[in-house]
Amino acid sequence: MKALVTGGTGFVGAHVVRALLADGASVRCLVRGHSDLANLDGLEVDLVVGDLRDRESLEVALAGSEALFHCAADYRLGVRDPAELYRSNVEGTRNLLEAARACGVRRVVHTSSVGALGLLAGGEPADEETPVRAADLVGPYKRSKHLSEEVALEMARSGLDVVVVNPSTPVGELDRKPTPTGQMIVDFLCGRMPAYVHTGLNLIDVRDVAAGHLLAYRDGRRGERYILGHQNLTLREILALLAEITGRPAPRLRLPHAAPLVAAAASELWARLSGGEPRLPLESVRMSRKLMWFDASKAVRELGLPQSPIRPALERAVEFFRATGQAPVR
Repeated sequence: MKALVTGGTGFVGAHVVRALLADGASVRCLVRGHSDLANLDGLEVDLVVGDLRDRESLEVALAGSEALFHCAADYRLGVRDPAELYRSNVEGTRNLLEAARACGVRRVVHTSSVGALGLLAGGEPADEETPVRAADLVGPYKRSKHLSEEVALEMARSGLDVVVVNPSTPVGELDRKPTPTGQMIVDFLCGRMPAYVHTGLNLIDVRDVAAGHLLAYRDGRRGERYILGHQNLTLREILALLAEITGRPAPRLRLPHAAPLVAAAASELWARLSGGEPRLPLESVRMSRKLMWFDASKAVRELGLPQSPIRPALERAVEFFRATGQAPVR
């Protein structure tokens, strides 16, 4: 199989590239001119410079490809110009899928997010059919992912063979930026988490997410969504696991949600005054007010999605952040 991967330098995309190579595929990665290529070091992949907003570069990258794995996304919370997210995540997806159709790509796996899905009241796990409106989603990132997913499903209805996967919260190695969840782990390792709030996430080993992409390509149904998730945990339970792994004490103080809201508002004000990015985005604090728990049984049943234990994935994440100097060794 000849496959093009967008976002191959990122966290999930780098693992998708590795899974494809292990499966014997010939892999090409779409990269930008200023991309950090560290996650692709030593891998036998072809690199093509292009941009999701440049249709001509996309057709050059897609030439001869049977498969497209669209993992690229602008994943930032608290961004000062939300229009940038929509240009990359929504219009960029439209450009790419139109180019894929023009180039005769056999099948597309579009990487969405559980952030694009609805949530249930009371913390019950949501699934692919839980109702949602873009207006109900917190912040421009989630809204942009929801709209980009709508573009993918629209293209599937019009004849392009597209399968959508919705990763929950991947954890593991190669999270270089890091993602907001990776930053939480780094903050814990650096002793910057004196307290916690009551929230919850669905965690999954990032290697299982990569495997889920290949399974979706092989066995997924056109126009369907598949949640790639595993274990629903409260933040307190996640911090307790990290404490067991590292020997660092988990925070015992539970804060009301109003406290981080005030801190986030101050962080965003300082970011506007200084011209930087907020250390604690208001968007992320507002997300934490709900239990973001999901049911991945559809992907397990129809695709055979692996459900590896979470602790080894957290251990690999800790080792990676220490090895890259983002967190102290002790």
